[in-house]
Amino acid sequence: MTGLGHIWGGLRPALRMGLVAVSLLALGACTSLGPNIAVSKTGDNPAPTVVPEGTDPEDVVIGRREHPRIIAAYGGVYSDRPAEIMVARIVGRLLAAANQPNAQFQVTILDSSEVNAFALPGGYIYVTRGILALASDTSELAAVLAHEIAHVTLRHARARTDRTRTSEIVDRVITSVFGGDTSTDATANRTRESMAAFSQNQELEADKEGIKFAGKAGYDPQAAARFLGVMSRFASFSAGDNGGEGFLSSHPSTPARIQKALDTATTMFGQSQLGETDRDGYLASIAGLTFGDSPAQGSIVGRRFIHTASKFAFTVPEGYTLQNSQSAVVGVAGDGEAVRFDSADVQANVPLADYLRSGWIAGLKADSVTTQSYNGIEMASGLAQTDQWFFRVSVMRLDGQVYRFIFAAKADSARFAAGAEATLKSFRRTEAADLDQVRKVAVRVVTAKSGDSADSLARQMAGLNRGSELFYIINDLYPGDPVVAGEKYKVVVLQ
Repeated sequence: MTGLGHIWGGLRPALRMGLVAVSLLALGACTSLGPNIAVSKTGDNPAPTVVPEGTDPEDVVIGRREHPRIIAAYGGVYSDRPAEIMVARIVGRLLAAANQPNAQFQVTILDSSEVNAFALPGGYIYVTRGILALASDTSELAAVLAHEIAHVTLRHARARTDRTRTSEIVDRVITSVFGGDTSTDATANRTRESMAAFSQNQELEADKEGIKFAGKAGYDPQAAARFLGVMSRFASFSAGDNGGEGFLSSHPSTPARIQKALDTATTMFGQSQLGETDRDGYLASIAGLTFGDSPAQGSIVGRRFIHTASKFAFTVPEGYTLQNSQSAVVGVAGDGEAVRFDSADVQANVPLADYLRSGWIAGLKADSVTTQSYNGIEMASGLAQTDQWFFRVSVMRLDGQVYRFIFAAKADSARFAAGAEATLKSFRRTEAADLDQVRKVAVRVVTAKSGDSADSLARQMAGLNRGSELFYIINDLYPGDPVVAGEKYKVVVLQ
């Protein structure tokens, strides 16, 4: 992903050889759900001008320029009418509480499993479906949205954008296996994330201002502290899968921040004010929400990756565990091997062998480049070596799009070579049987019955990897906790 995630999210896979340039998606008409709020819809045209009161005209230019890039980088717009209406209503109330009744904001739900929300200059606010799935009531989502509105009204987003420009200088001196192509370099992207992140003081300022907005709008002012705790648990849970790259690493420590949020809510609104939560209404709005990877962005079925939209599939060698992100599919084997699969923009008249030799892969042995064809798909392959790694790199062109495999190991071997070649030979167009194996994972809302407990409800997710553990987190429960008969809870199920 591009580096715009901040405190409300940023859970990323462990293996990051780099990013791929993502072509812009076509945007379409956004739907107005109030006099001052527009919610992006799939197929949107370029967004209308959105101007919070007092906005610098240059901010509008920045927002309009970056908006389509954000949409593309985060997998597109997630279209879900009940969720869109709910988000728009919350934003409308928050704007009134923020003394911005005439401001215009555009809110976009991104089709990403990341737990994330952020803002751009000019009144653009983004929430991922991942954060919608993690929240449990309107006050928790209001806390996130109020925090982002505060960043805009405090002009933090403009300051962050200005700092991001300086990262271009840093990019020029970064090299890796991707040679001079810093747009695909992991270190460069971590630098961009750091440069783009809000400062700790800005985060705390937005916390305070956001809690004020949410409380004045009638939402539970303690929700910010509650949801920060849930996100901290989810970050720890996800770290077990992604190697520990947590989303709070560059921000104030979570316990201290939670306590500060609680103190702010108590100071501003007292201990007795609870405010609206509307748990039932919120859960009704997110019922059926896609959870985890979107099938449109590719699905992992065991050792296979199936992309239903681009209609291709491949299988990695035994021992590899695959993960999907917005920009790449990565796999790690327990014996110190890794694979990355991604795409690249290459002109149709450029031969694959020439592209392979064009300098984007460091340490390439030019005389090792060969061409081949498997399953009617043209390919080119070569070997590369750096001080610590040996690489087998292949590129292929399917329906005008170029895809890339990068296999990495500490040293070459017959087994490593055979695994890479088998993966290439498995790359093919999808068939009906492939598409039948793709299952959507979605949020389902269940009602607790008499005699139910958190443990009994958690067992409904036992079929998913670490599903029971995930149940407790997304419902802010712990093993052994009681549940309330008649109350609604979230489970994640295969459909």
